[in-house]
Amino acid sequence: MLGFDSGPGNMVIDGLVAHMTGGREAFDHGGRYGRKGKSADELLARLLDHPYLLTPPPKSCGREEFGRPFLESILKENAALPPNDLIATATRFTAESIAFACRRYVMPHNVYEEAIVSGGGARNDYLMEQLRAAIPELSIKESDEYGLPAAAKEAASFALLANEAIHGTPNNLPTVTGAARAVVLGTIVFGRTSQ
Repeated sequence: MLGFDSGPGNMVIDGLVAHMTGGREAFDHGGRYGRKGKSADELLARLLDHPYLLTPPPKSCGREEFGRPFLESILKENAALPPNDLIATATRFTAESIAFACRRYVMPHNVYEEAIVSGGGARNDYLMEQLRAAIPELSIKESDEYGLPAAAKEAASFALLANEAIHGTPNNLPTVTGAARAVVLGTIVFGRTSQ
């Protein structure tokens, strides 16, 4: 079993949309901003040179890698680019980082025909198009097609983790988390109701 964060996910796209709209919007609904822009090849090449992408799994990233300081550097160093071009470039960056991770860390270990996308990115049509173009050898499908709505992924995942914790079953995967051993994650707290 292998699992890791391949890169920024929607974080950079969302940050750029929030910046561009003055916080009125938090994500690129349907990919409408990215679709209006043109990917800036030079910026894309610099983004794809990020050291996180070359770090082998197990690995996890978040705002410490691709959060506010990363976003501010993109905005500062590319002030001349139209906002939609920045969003189009960030969308390609997300798709290409996923494709790179699949080819470098996943596909060498087995033969794959399909990838299943879930979460907010599955609702960004432009991102899904870019992802399909970046990994044409895989059939890219949404988890909705298998009965798990993209919006319910995290809720379902945490319910599964909680169920395993309640039963005392180790619910981490050391090959994914980098932990030394399998353990039960989470703490169960029983509260009293006052009478």
